[in-house]
Amino acid sequence: MNFNSEPIKNWFGFTRRERRSTFIMLLIIILILGLRYTIPDSKIVIEDITGTIPDTENHSDLSGKDSLFANDLSRGNLMNRGKKGPAYIKKSYGIEGERIPFVKNKHTPQQRTSNYPRQNNPLIEINRSDSATLVNLPGIGPVLSARIIKYRRLLGGYASTDQLKEVYGLPVETFELIKGRIFADSSMITKININSAGYKELSHIHYFEKYELTAILKYREIKGRIKCITDLTENKLITPEKARKVRPYLRFDN
Repeated sequence: MNFNSEPIKNWFGFTRRERRSTFIMLLIIILILGLRYTIPDSKIVIEDITGTIPDTENHSDLSGKDSLFANDLSRGNLMNRGKKGPAYIKKSYGIEGERIPFVKNKHTPQQRTSNYPRQNNPLIEINRSDSATLVNLPGIGPVLSARIIKYRRLLGGYASTDQLKEVYGLPVETFELIKGRIFADSSMITKININSAGYKELSHIHYFEKYELTAILKYREIKGRIKCITDLTENKLITPEKARKVRPYLRFDN
């Protein structure tokens, strides 16, 4: 009876692609093991550095430079100078206790700082500034400076520097860079008398919606006069948030 070994060969046999993959995997394993045992481990050696301070209790036998060293130690001058330990003693007095003269830097603090003059950047008033002035601010180029001026005309002037956040395309990061270098003079704002202005004139205030203007004019027609901004909020004509925005642009003359 002949034993058929063909099924066993087929079960444990490898195809050409499998043999190639197995060979590549063996090469990778050998390469990793080789790198592991050929690259040495780095070790950090910590040495204990000790030093001794000369005896200050009995320094009667010291003379000359050595007595100066002892006197400094006894008075505690070394420690009072903000330096501690043997390292400073060796640095100031040498290995054998000999005092090393201190050489002053030829450049005094005044001379060093004079080479780097402090630049004081003046504050920029955003209601008077032109495009050439605004581009001196960090992150502000010709495009953003033109938009700042255009929005200023639309508002009738900036009441606060925070209104620059409303300028189209001006990133919050840029505003954070420039907010310390700018200010807004509210006296430059063009104000409108709410008791005499018509719909068209009041519509120049950028923050008003059409329905709010209609409600304000109707209220004025009934009451005859608006005394203050509170009249608009208490009668639900505008919200308190809207009142804070439009208040700098309104007058309440008779």
